[in-house]
Amino acid sequence: QVQLVESGVGLVQSGGSLGLSCAASGRTVSSFANAMGWLRQSPGKERELIAAISWSGGNTYYADSVKGRFTISRDSAKNTVYLQMNSLKPEDTAVYYCAASPVGIKAKTYNYWGQGTQVTVSS
Repeated sequence: QVQLVESGVGLVQSGGSLGLSCAASGRTVSSFANAMGWLRQSPGKERELIAAISWSGGNTYYADSVKGRFTISRDSAKNTVYLQMNSLKPEDTAVYYCAASPVGIKAKTYNYWGQGTQVTVSS
């Protein structure tokens, strides 16, 4: 059974940095996903894909809203994907989810999800 468990501190001031991690257990990521992504959802808004990484080749995708500020990375040996968030803004406040896609970095199909982590950026 696949589980994605997120961790990371969720409160930071505007302009600060925060790192999230998502560890997969039960199976190796390569056995159930071609890509891992981070998505976020804030109240009243649709869930959006903000970053994704192909598990084998390391190709990445970033939404325009986070490009240049966020970095996604993976550690295959640890079965873990990371999201480093710098220069955070209040509008980055949202619940952040890691998820696994059997398709690819720009896919809208995600079949395994983390529990969600609240990230709050205070002004």
